[in-house]
Amino acid sequence: MRLFDTHAHYDSGAFNADRLELLASMPEQGVELILNPGCELESSKAAVELAERFPFVYAAVGVHPSDCGPWEEIWPDQLRALAAHPKVKAIGEIGLDYYWKENPPHEFQQQVFHTQLELAEELNLPVIVHDREAHRDCLETVKDHPKVTGVYHCYSGSLEDAKTLVKLGWMLSFTGVVTYKNARKSLEVIQWLPMDRIMVETDSPYLTPEPFRGQRNDSGKVYRVAETIAQVKGLDPEEVALVTLENGKRFFGIEGNV
Repeated sequence: MRLFDTHAHYDSGAFNADRLELLASMPEQGVELILNPGCELESSKAAVELAERFPFVYAAVGVHPSDCGPWEEIWPDQLRALAAHPKVKAIGEIGLDYYWKENPPHEFQQQVFHTQLELAEELNLPVIVHDREAHRDCLETVKDHPKVTGVYHCYSGSLEDAKTLVKLGWMLSFTGVVTYKNARKSLEVIQWLPMDRIMVETDSPYLTPEPFRGQRNDSGKVYRVAETIAQVKGLDPEEVALVTLENGKRFFGIEGNV
């Protein structure tokens, strides 16, 4: 397969022991491209550094809703400076997360989300959106920024919301969660979703697919997501891998063969 893992956190401490060796092994595992999004300023910087080191790795920069508590007015300027790097292809991972009670207040998360969507519009970059237990507010927020498009990573919303996002020009991305026994809602969305709106990801080191659940996730396992989508769609897994590779390249503005 020829694969693009469009969302993996190799800046995570889970990869401290073997980060560089693991990344170097990805092309021989069929992983042609990897996009590493930041979750706050330091991880965004680390994502850019990894993109500089590996020709097939690209970066996004942004502040995750769970990490936005210390937000300062100067942060958009710092993100803007990081986004000037030619291998930064999106603003992300940004969005809303109402799942964890210890996260910043919902209204504050929304303010930070709006600010980063405004930055993406200014820079003419797509966004990578995290939406956990915040479906209505997340959708209303992106509707407030009609000039910004992006991808809902690890999509967990309804089929109705998926149809709305497709009309707005958005992409949906899926993780190893689609291989789990309780993934019925995601599979229903995939069955309806046009192939040109689908991307695949691992969210490494998290959300490891079956049959590897319980292990640390990495991009070498993203093929399981492509295989599951192929099964739902009645397509060849190689075709799904290639289409999602091209979708990712188009979405992130990555040109040519890598």
